[in-house]
Amino acid sequence: MRSMTGYGEASQQVRGTKITIQVRSLNHRHLDLQLRVPREYLAFEEDIRKQLRERITRGRVDLFVNRFAVKGTERALELDEPLLRQYLGSIKAAKKKFRLAGDLDVALLTSGPDLFRVRELEVDAKAEREAVFQALGSALRKLDQSRRREGSQLAADMQLQIDHLKKTSAEIEARAAEIGTRLAKSSGAAKEGNGAPRGDRNGEAQVWAFKGDINEEVVRLKTHVAALAGALRESVPVGKKIDFMLQEIQRELNTISSKMPQLEVVQLVLAGKERVEKIREQTQNIE
Repeated sequence: MRSMTGYGEASQQVRGTKITIQVRSLNHRHLDLQLRVPREYLAFEEDIRKQLRERITRGRVDLFVNRFAVKGTERALELDEPLLRQYLGSIKAAKKKFRLAGDLDVALLTSGPDLFRVRELEVDAKAEREAVFQALGSALRKLDQSRRREGSQLAADMQLQIDHLKKTSAEIEARAAEIGTRLAKSSGAAKEGNGAPRGDRNGEAQVWAFKGDINEEVVRLKTHVAALAGALRESVPVGKKIDFMLQEIQRELNTISSKMPQLEVVQLVLAGKERVEKIREQTQNIE
């Protein structure tokens, strides 16, 4: 079982460029991917999304890809030699024409506009693509480990609630049998006395006879609870499956309290519903 909450981070370095990927997942009803990638990697952003969809089925996923030069290798400073030659030629011509004194020196390089330009180095997309997906794979493995750790804690708490549900189901079954026996005796005594005892029209016997027993509901309830326990041991995403099972358990509990409204049964049903709600809260965190 995996939680929907987790974090993973990994880095790769290639040809003076460091690539760092951070991925964080949070609770969400569906799969919601939010990516932040440098413009150099926009060409394979969809491939990144595809890998995320293959690994994650539910939750909000924020993925950040950072790219930066390790030693300032992103840009190069270049001297415009053709322009410098024009500067030198023009200055020499001016000196000769106007008989100017003085020598040319390196100071010209700092005073001449546009003699230097900064050039962005071309990105080796093929080499960096491989590094990006290596870092992505590592980050996703760490994310999965994080989600599994929290998932195991959630599973332990949910198993505790399921154990209470099993106990409650058994107690409802036992109480129903006791009430059935008691009502049967009450009904038999009324027949032997050639009339119903006073108050019987509104008593337990009439309710039992009119609404019927709850054997089928108890059987289904115990079946659903057992299936719920089995879902915790599955390795595939089970959040939606568990949510559906909780709806079925809730339905059976409602039917039981409706068909057998005796106080002792209703109290057990309420206790069962409390456990269902606690499991439902935890399910909001399960993938």
